[in-house]
Amino acid sequence: MIGPTPSGDGSRGRARVSGRAADRVRPRLADARDMPDGEARVGELERIAALAEVDGDRRIALDAWSELVETHLRDGERWRLFEPVQRYLAAAGPDDDALRRYRRYAVEASLGTPRIGLDQAYGVLDGLTGEAGAANGALVAQLRCRIADHVGDEPAARRWLARWRVSTPEPVAGCPDCLPVRQAELLAGWGDWAAALDVLDPLLHAPAGCTAQPEAALTTALLPWLRAGHVQRAAHAHVRAYRRHRTEPDGFGYLATHLRFCALGGHLDRGLEILVEQLPRLDEPHEDLSVMEFAAAGALVCALAGEAVAGRAVRRPAYRGRPAAEVPVSRLGTELLAVATTLAGSFDARNGTGHQSGRMAAWLAERPLAPAVPLPADLEPDDEPGPDEELGADEELDSEATPGADGGTAGPAMDEIGTLTVAMITEALDRRGDGYTVDAAGTVLGRWGDAVIQFRRAGSRQEILHARVVAGRRLAASRRTEAYAFCDGWNRERLLPKAYVHDPGDGELVLAGEVSTDLAYGVAPVQVTVLVDAAVRTGAAYAEAVAALP
Repeated sequence: MIGPTPSGDGSRGRARVSGRAADRVRPRLADARDMPDGEARVGELERIAALAEVDGDRRIALDAWSELVETHLRDGERWRLFEPVQRYLAAAGPDDDALRRYRRYAVEASLGTPRIGLDQAYGVLDGLTGEAGAANGALVAQLRCRIADHVGDEPAARRWLARWRVSTPEPVAGCPDCLPVRQAELLAGWGDWAAALDVLDPLLHAPAGCTAQPEAALTTALLPWLRAGHVQRAAHAHVRAYRRHRTEPDGFGYLATHLRFCALGGHLDRGLEILVEQLPRLDEPHEDLSVMEFAAAGALVCALAGEAVAGRAVRRPAYRGRPAAEVPVSRLGTELLAVATTLAGSFDARNGTGHQSGRMAAWLAERPLAPAVPLPADLEPDDEPGPDEELGADEELDSEATPGADGGTAGPAMDEIGTLTVAMITEALDRRGDGYTVDAAGTVLGRWGDAVIQFRRAGSRQEILHARVVAGRRLAASRRTEAYAFCDGWNRERLLPKAYVHDPGDGELVLAGEVSTDLAYGVAPVQVTVLVDAAVRTGAAYAEAVAALP
């Protein structure tokens, strides 16, 4: 008889089917992982996952859904990860750290958009409170606290916050340096300014292991300091933190606080400059909650600026399909107000409360809290005050510290450590005088001789600089053994790049290489320049060696 030998449970037959499925789908998954982030990659991963499910190959389906989750984490549209998380949960086995982390991602995604039902979020959250509920105490308390706050149930949120703060920390609950910032944001939102600053204090006076700090903590402290009368501390913190958040992809969510600081601190010209500079970022994918808050804070700046100078206008850059134009501040404020109120209404319709609309209305009713103080010049790393000088005491600014020509919005100094950004990569290439293109996903692509080199950020927090080189010359598929021998020899004799052979199935072999550098603890622009230079030099040498093959 031809075919698998029958067995009592049919497991051997299923194993062979899975093996055939793996032969068909696994190469496509490997190819999809090499694709840059974007709709093409998303669509291919979805097709691979569906094929694997039809073929009964659970492992490949899980890998594809996992890749989709990580892709949506990077692309800014986190609401899209909810479905792949649900598919992953349905196919996975017993809970492990990855599963619990994915549940957190899904619940957090629901807080950022009204496009996910609240009952769906509770359903995912309920999966954390089963037999392993005790082990998930901190994570469950955190998520229930944030949901309660989101819908406006402050008493319940305070109860969950109390449990969260005394629970044993868990790795799957998130970055240990970022969780206190979330707690401080909650306290500040409830008007507990002193309590919020107490939570932030350890982050502001000790080295942090997270690349988002101390800027995230400084931004969260802006309004509490301003309300407490520590206007100069707030001014220092704003200039230092905005220098990073103005271009960092993950910095968009902090822009509303910077705009509110400008409005309530009397820096209306600065607020309008920031608003106009950041408007084009609305074309990029962001969580709806961040867009709502940015629009409301921008509307507040416009309203106050319009009250101060009647008929004031600004040069609005092109964004959302609108051409650049000179527009009255009042009209720009009206447009932003419409965006904020529409999104707030969508959240409230989903939540069954009026909390988000009320919160945005409260923001718009605020007025300056104190006379404006001069903003410090953009701080150079060697000149920055230490924690006690800048954050622990209300000292006068240095008499020579005057506002910079751009209001303190210059980019980071060459030797200042920060989070890896696309701008760092492109600026390194600009300094080299090289040509390149940047796609919608932030992938930087250029050609050097016979080499096509792609730079992109990878990892769950985009903390990895990944460079991939593809040699222009291809080899016939019949030369596979020779191609493998070449790559093996290169990897024995050269450090970079890691060389390998890729078969796209069209009768020719692609010889490629890659270099990945983990920058989780931050990187300075001068270091990115060194890494980019090395990738270009070694990548071009690799492509030349391929071209020189017989």
